[in-house]
Parts: sequence; structure tokens; C-alpha cells
Amino acid sequence: MPDLGHALLILARNAIASQLGQAARPTDDLPALHEQGATFITLTQRGQLRGCIGSLEAWRPLGVDVRENALAAAFRDPRFPPLVAAELPLTRVEVSLLTPAIALPFTDEADALAQLHPGEDGIIFSCGSRRATFLPQVWEQLPDPALFMAHLKQKAGLPAAYWGPDVRLERYGVTKWKEAPP
Repeated sequence: MPDLGHALLILARNAIASQLGQAARPTDDLPALHEQGATFITLTQRGQLRGCIGSLEAWRPLGVDVRENALAAAFRDPRFPPLVAAELPLTRVEVSLLTPAIALPFTDEADALAQLHPGEDGIIFSCGSRRATFLPQVWEQLPDPALFMAHLKQKAGLPAAYWGPDVRLERYGVTKWKEAPP
């Protein structure tokens, strides 16, 4: 899969570069790029988040998913202004390829927290029409399961202490590739 990771990183960077009127690098057209896949594209500058958008479910070809999520992370993440050409050389691209999410059965919040695998699990929190996710990489900033869950609930627009019978959790894993620092 190292070839796949290299190809995904080039596809993501090329999508952004092309949108900014810059030249694209050649990449291999691997068969895996035509299979359905779900990815998140994370952009950082000097170690700080600059954009992160992705798909939780595989519903389109992997290559298309990477290109579309790269464009969304660079130009449509509502937390940041659109990326400009001068920023691209400072921007580091990371591609996370998600495994299918599986439901996490639990009896209460303490049971759910006890089942989490810090550093491994990506978590999807759903409650009614609210939904949020954290990639496994977020454990680096929030290593405590209770704190991780509190922030995830806030990301979903709920109070950090909220818990109710309508809460649903799913877990997924990722294979990730990251560009070398600029």
C-alpha cells in the first residue's frame, strides 16, 4: 500500500494546485483508485490545522473522493478562509483512508468510554440529527477518553456533559499517509 499512499498524496496536492492555477505532478493510475473508498484530507501549516474535510462512507471511487475532499479541505472548510497560492508550499497534506464504521454497543457513557481504544479508534457520535467525528489522530491532542468524548459532543453542537438514550456511537480505523514537512 505504500504506492497507494504516495498516489493519494499526489492526487490531493494536485487537486489543490490545479485549483490555484499551478502545475500538477504525474501520478500512477492504480486500480485501487477506481474502487469505492472513504477518505479525510487534513491540511496543516507549521503543525497547526488548516483544513480537514472527508467522507465517512465509501460511495464514490477513491481517486474522486480524495480530489473532492482535498478541494473541500483547502477551499470550503468553514473554520478557515480559502487557501491561497502563497500558502501551498507551507501546507502539509495528510490522507486518511477509513475502514467501514461499525456500531459500538454500550449500556451507558462509562461503558462506551471503557470500550474506546485511544490512538486507534475514529469515532462517529450521533444524536438525533446531530453528527460529528474525530479521526484517530485527534487522540494525540485529547488522549483521555472522557475529554475526547466531551469535545466530540461539543463538535456535534451538544453540551460536553450531554448523554441520553438517543446517543449512537460507531468506530472506524484509518490507514494514513502524510507528506514530509515542507
